[in-house]
Formats: sequence, C-alpha cells, structure tokens
Amino acid sequence: MSQNPRDTSELLREVSDFNAKVAAGIEKLGSIKDEQVEIATTPKDEVFRTDKVTLYRYRPLAEARIKTPVLIVYSLIGRHTMTDLQEDRSLVRNLLKKGVDLWVVDWGDPSRADRWLTIDDYVLGYLDDCVTAMQNAVGAPRVGLLGICEGGVFSLAYAALEPDRVQHVVLTITPLDFHAGDDEEDGQQGFINLWTRSLTAEDVDRMIDVWGVLPGEFMSAVFSMMTPIRSLSKYNIDLLDVVDDEAKLLNFLRMEKWLADRPHHPGEAAKQWLKDLYQENKLIKSGWELGGRRVDLKNVTMPVLNIYAEADHIIPPPTVRALQGKLGTADYTELGLRGGHIGMFVSSKSQGIVGQGIVDWLAERDS
Repeated sequence: MSQNPRDTSELLREVSDFNAKVAAGIEKLGSIKDEQVEIATTPKDEVFRTDKVTLYRYRPLAEARIKTPVLIVYSLIGRHTMTDLQEDRSLVRNLLKKGVDLWVVDWGDPSRADRWLTIDDYVLGYLDDCVTAMQNAVGAPRVGLLGICEGGVFSLAYAALEPDRVQHVVLTITPLDFHAGDDEEDGQQGFINLWTRSLTAEDVDRMIDVWGVLPGEFMSAVFSMMTPIRSLSKYNIDLLDVVDDEAKLLNFLRMEKWLADRPHHPGEAAKQWLKDLYQENKLIKSGWELGGRRVDLKNVTMPVLNIYAEADHIIPPPTVRALQGKLGTADYTELGLRGGHIGMFVSSKSQGIVGQGIVDWLAERDS
C-alpha cells in the first residue's frame, strides 16, 4: 500500500518541528545560570546554632496577625527548602504574607560521624533547644509547631512530652498509624510500609552497620521505585513538554534541584524510624519511648490540625487519619486536600488553600 504524500509531508514536518524544539531546548538549558534556579530565597536570619543544627527566623512580609511564633519542623529525609521552592510557590511566603511569625529548623548535613544520634537527641535535644531559643528571643510562653512528614512525628512527640511549651500543632503529610490500610486492596498500605516490614530488625541493623547512615541516595532510589514509569520518563517526556517555556522549565529544574539534595539520615535515628515506627507501630499505640519517657498521645492537650494529601502515594491517607480519639484534646481537625505528597506544597493550585487554611485555623486558636 502506497503512503499518502500528504501524510508523509505532515510526518516530516512534525519531525522537523520536534528537532527544532529539542535544539532550542538544548540551547536554552545551556544558557541557564545557577542563580536562576535558586531555591529557598525568602530572607531569614540565623538565631541559634548547635552542632550541625541551625534555627532561622524569617523576616516578616506583613503586619503580625498570629502572635505565637511558629516553627517549621521538616523531615530528616529531605530538606525544608521544599516549603520555599520559588517565590510564587512557597508555603513560607504565603504564611509570612498572612502575618505569621515564622521560624524553621535546618538539620544540616548528617554524616557517618553522626551515626549514633537518635530521635531522642533530635526531639529532646535539638528541637527542645530551638524552642528555648525562640522563647528567649521573643518572650513567648509557648510556640506553635508546623511538622512536615517525619518532622510531624517529631512535633507530635515533643508536644506529648512537653505540652506546657506548645500552643498548637499543625501536622502535614505525617505518618501516624504505620500499619493503617493493611486490609486495603487498592494500594493504600503504601510501598514504604510494605517494603520496611519485609525486612527483619536484623536487616535494618546490618544496613546501618554497613553505611553508618540511611543514605540520601538510597532513599532517592526507593522513592523513584514507587513511580518507576514517571521516574524513567521525566527527563524525556516531561522535560520536552516544558523545554520551550522558560518559566515551566525553571520550575522543573528547581524541583530537580531539591530532589537531588537529599541528606543522609543518622544511623541510630534511622533504626528507630524503621523499627520502632514502621515495623512496630509504637507511636499510635502510645508505646514509644524517647529519653526514657513514654510518648503518651493523651498528653497532647493543645489544638491539633492534621493535613493530608488525598493522592499521597508515600504517606497514604489511612496512615495519617489516625488521631481521632487518640489525643488528650477535643480540638482536633483533619483537612484533606487534593494532590500528592509534594504537590501540596509546590502545586500552583494548592498554594492559597494550604496557607490560608493553616492561618485561619491558627487565628482562631491564638492567644
């Protein structure tokens, strides 16, 4: 069967257009400078430093509306810079513009030398030191905690152990019941939950004995395996979709810069994270101990806002929606938002919703 000349001509034109787009994209990529893909550019000042941990206070962008200072507590598995990816996609800027006195703890770059640091050290040591520094700086009797992912677990544990120092707690995409969704047949158990429990406690110990840390590169590979097709296609299909649009291309590159900057997780703290929580599920049972003290969720007597992403494949909704009736406060609110684990913070659609939702909730409970 002969080829229609018109079809051939159209095909050749499409190929030519595609090649021109690729060539222009390569040229554009080559011209982009480092400063164009900077992330976490919102101005802030160092207030306190201990070991590798630094406490920063963001400079205000509006008149104060929330009197209680709020501390962002991010995960050890990623960087807090995700909350301030770029000016128009920044939870940090949104909260500052709405009058929040915002602070952030930067965990630094743990290495094999930090092998023996535990979650006890992070919660009852570093986090407690940051709270003290905030109170001393502004004379506040209590602070608010905004915990993200593993940082949400740290925040909830701290609130249970030091309730007199915490005014309110906002949890976002935080795993709480690590065994929730076990009976689900639609993947709601979560890949990391299943993978972690396929290991024995001895497997976890051997892994940390070899590396001394839970390597950032290893966790990047684990997260990539959760969406293998997307991971394989993003540098051709996704990149080609945006390569001729400078704004979208820079968005893409900023996200890749954040993903590539994944720190190591200190070894002993990683053992606790994987064994005490993912394998033994001690947090939701109020059976977890830090510093010889039981993390009893009934001691969480301050207001709690628990935000989750409805399409989260890393921390599935059932693992988050687990606190009802478990806390010592009746002021508990759950807020489900459309989107995925990271999309909640960087999606253009979610920017106003997340920030406004947090501020409205804080304003009603601030004193």
